[in-house]
Amino acid sequence: MKKILLLTCLIIFIPYIIVSLFIKEENIKFKYSSNMVVRVKQTDSEEVIKIPFEDYIVGVLAGEMPISFEIEALKAQAVAARSYVMKKMEYNKDKVYDVVDTVLNQVYLDDEHLRAVWKDDYNNNINKIKKAVLETHNEYLEYDGKVVDAMFFSTSVGFTENSEEVFPNEVPYLRSVESKWDEISPVYEVNYNFDLKDFYQKLDLGYNDKVNLEVIDKTSTGRIKKIKINNKLFDGSEVVNKLELKSNHFTINQNNDKVHIVTKGYGHGVGMSQYGAQGMALEGYKYDEILKHYYQDVKIKKF
Repeated sequence: MKKILLLTCLIIFIPYIIVSLFIKEENIKFKYSSNMVVRVKQTDSEEVIKIPFEDYIVGVLAGEMPISFEIEALKAQAVAARSYVMKKMEYNKDKVYDVVDTVLNQVYLDDEHLRAVWKDDYNNNINKIKKAVLETHNEYLEYDGKVVDAMFFSTSVGFTENSEEVFPNEVPYLRSVESKWDEISPVYEVNYNFDLKDFYQKLDLGYNDKVNLEVIDKTSTGRIKKIKINNKLFDGSEVVNKLELKSNHFTINQNNDKVHIVTKGYGHGVGMSQYGAQGMALEGYKYDEILKHYYQDVKIKKF
């Protein structure tokens, strides 16, 4: 009788054990409790929503970095994104919202959107992102006892920028560093072609047969800060916005009634290069090594 009972138990429980060991959970659940929320302004609806802190970081990773990237690059992005929003929460504590959900701050994509976009790949993709968030749980960057303003961007020009060459302030941890991995980026170098008439219209310039250029000021990496085009002075960023270029590291050449522009890099160039982080991860660097390369003399802390 005992043998029959034992056999019955084995028949019942062995399949359960096999399922437990070999079937992956459909959706990773965060095993933590926190009353920390991020107040996110949705630009489409103008509504301010409150999102649990680490869930917000998941949505930022989905919006800011390709899901195909290495896990160590995603982990570096998670820590940078966490630091960035913590700094914004400090700045905006007396305001109605902490961040907006676009590139003005960090792109945030909600779960409903991700399910619609990823479809059958949703579970694999969301679990990969949640793994990066869980393995860096509550980690952020600190410099001199303060949360780091962890700026990041897509693709460098081979070096990142010193903060004061792009933004008003000199920040000790936002220094120019080599980023030799960025050539893997599809936007490392981009070509644009304009009709001469269209080129002038976009820049609000009168028509002239000849495009006269004078670069007035550059950053140390060659990004254009000030340029004269047919004697009109422009900020480099103004040219980028009007012509919808990827970067203010550009060259302009005229060929009869055509204008050819080549840009290098994508984004402002300060802080962590995302494609640089991916390149480092592909070479075997860990997320903490990536972060300490792009943010000088920082410490990784937990809250």
